Amino acid sequence: MNTDEAFELLTDAGVAEDLSIQLVRRWLRERKINYEGTVRRKQGYILKDTDQALNMLMEAGIPENAGIQIVRRWLSQGKIHSVGDGKQRNDTVPKETASKKSSPHTNEHDKIIRQLKVRIKTQDEHIKGIEQLHKSSIQSLIQQREKLTKEIVELEKELNQLQKETNHLLKENIHLRNELLSLKDVLSKSGKMDKARMRTTLPKSGDYREKLGLSKTAGHKEVLAGFKQLLKVTHPDHGGNAAFFHYIKSDYDQYRNSRNGE
Repeated sequence: MNTDEAFELLTDAGVAEDLSIQLVRRWLRERKINYEGTVRRKQGYILKDTDQALNMLMEAGIPENAGIQIVRRWLSQGKIHSVGDGKQRNDTVPKETASKKSSPHTNEHDKIIRQLKVRIKTQDEHIKGIEQLHKSSIQSLIQQREKLTKEIVELEKELNQLQKETNHLLKENIHLRNELLSLKDVLSKSGKMDKARMRTTLPKSGDYREKLGLSKTAGHKEVLAGFKQLLKVTHPDHGGNAAFFHYIKSDYDQYRNSRNGE
């Protein structure tokens, strides 16, 4: 048993603090306890048997009947290792009054006890600080989780909006494709005109410029460049429309032939 354990047992039994300190001093002088106030026994118990516990309480001035009740409680709490046979009662602790005069080492023992109490108090404050830090960390994590939850909700809203816009664009794309197919059908039908008539009746050079969106003063090279650009855009290999391509190619060939005949 050490100083802290002895002081703890005495105060737990209801012994006054001053008297408990005097008893701890005397037991230190008699080497019945040691100075290792912060070290606990590995076995888990403090007292060897019930006889030692009862003698200690009687030494502190506690009546035997009350001491027996306390010893029973300590035994159930695991503070006492075993039940004694009663023969060693009053042998473990000599019959001395708690008010015995202090030895020359009293001041030193008092100093040790005060230091131990200060260490206990410091450790308690340290534990409280750690608990407060733990609470703050938990609160911070809760706030971060709530923030992330809100961000997830906002992102889900944005995703839903993007999906709606995508569906709308797909519908528009389908509509445009249907219109394009209708236009292809019209152009296909109009492409069945008499090819002979197209060969003999050549439009004026100004008509090509108008079709290409060029000015009436555009030169030969500009007209050729306009045709080539349209042929490239409408070519089926580049995603264009075959009917458009052949229609423009026919105009292009007619324009070249008309220029070669000049």
